[in-house]
Amino acid sequence: MIRELAPGKINLVLRIGPVAPNGLHEVCSLFASLDLADDVEVEPAAEDSVECEGVEGPNLASAAVERLRQYAPSLPPLRVRITKHIPVAGGLAGGSADAAAVMRAANSFHELPFDDDQLREIAAPLGSDVPSQIAPAHAIVTGTGEQVAPVELPDMAVVLVPAEVGLATADVFTKADHMGLPRPTLDPADLQALASEPPDVIAARLENDLQPATLRLRPELGQTIEALVAAGALGAQVSGSGPTVFGLFPDREAAERAAARTPGALATMVARQ
Repeated sequence: MIRELAPGKINLVLRIGPVAPNGLHEVCSLFASLDLADDVEVEPAAEDSVECEGVEGPNLASAAVERLRQYAPSLPPLRVRITKHIPVAGGLAGGSADAAAVMRAANSFHELPFDDDQLREIAAPLGSDVPSQIAPAHAIVTGTGEQVAPVELPDMAVVLVPAEVGLATADVFTKADHMGLPRPTLDPADLQALASEPPDVIAARLENDLQPATLRLRPELGQTIEALVAAGALGAQVSGSGPTVFGLFPDREAAERAAARTPGALATMVARQ
């Protein structure tokens, strides 16, 4: 059996571009990997199966196994068990992180394991967040998610406020398209410098092109953003396509105080790497 951690992430900056030939939107993002992570176990079995409490219907982890087997016919049937800690359908890339962790683990069970770049290429059609999670790290991501450049970030405390009901990423992108939110071109030139700034500067420059679409679908999230700022957040916004809202705080103690006064919230840290 192989065990992997599948960390969640937040988009500090998320810019959305036009639809690429592969059907996915181009992105330009600076994101932070979190201490909050799912636990993934993979082992050979009589047949493929995925156990993931709290996730109904098709699981991206199953698609990851099927995708890898197209390039590794020697891959045996696998049993996958996922213990969720990342909110489901929350905009924290939990499903993508799980799929990437499954691919990392499954990669050890065939004759000629792929390197990380090869795994990213194989993973690309699964969604724009999966390639970046093949080797979890803070990163600047471009293309449709397949171009990943690791960066360093300062220590930051984070409060996450998940919603009781998730939100489908496809619905948010559809709304974003209808609202004309995607940009004609994307430029990541400023993100490397932003990553090296202190937390208060990063918090002042939070950016999410999908947020207007998410708030159109779930307007009550605007109140959650305001509540985090009132609780002392340096900055707050929707994470990815939502509906989880996050706030950046100067230290863990401040984050824990804010989480204690915010229903359903939890405090975590940007992962140290």
